[in-house]
Amino acid sequence: MKIAQYGTAIVVMHEIANALHGLAHIKIPVPLSPLQSSFVVVVIFIAPIIATVLLWTWFYRLGIWLLLSAMIGSIFFSIYIHLIAIGPAHIPQVSAEGWGLLFYVTAILIIFIDGWGCWISGWALKTIQQPEEVL
Repeated sequence: MKIAQYGTAIVVMHEIANALHGLAHIKIPVPLSPLQSSFVVVVIFIAPIIATVLLWTWFYRLGIWLLLSAMIGSIFFSIYIHLIAIGPAHIPQVSAEGWGLLFYVTAILIIFIDGWGCWISGWALKTIQQPEEVL
């Protein structure tokens, strides 16, 4: 039960931060390639929601693995596109004025939230290896 609650909480924070970041992407505008957009939709938005639903079912183990995979994919994508790759989404390329401030704050916030999501998923995987009464 705690696993589902913690997983749900992290996914809610993840989805809110990413929705606000996506809004900043649109308003500035900071375009993504079709491949990047597909990755964002599938891995960053849809997969965590499916994982959350699974956490509340008999398929919670699959939900934990899907959550971990989505958080890892999201954190690596965010670090690469915002901090490493030189392009329109690279943080130094975006003005800090107007929507740029939201872009900066949410880009960094997403990295921390997704790191926390990875930690929660790791904790959940360790927890399910223990006897059922722990859950």
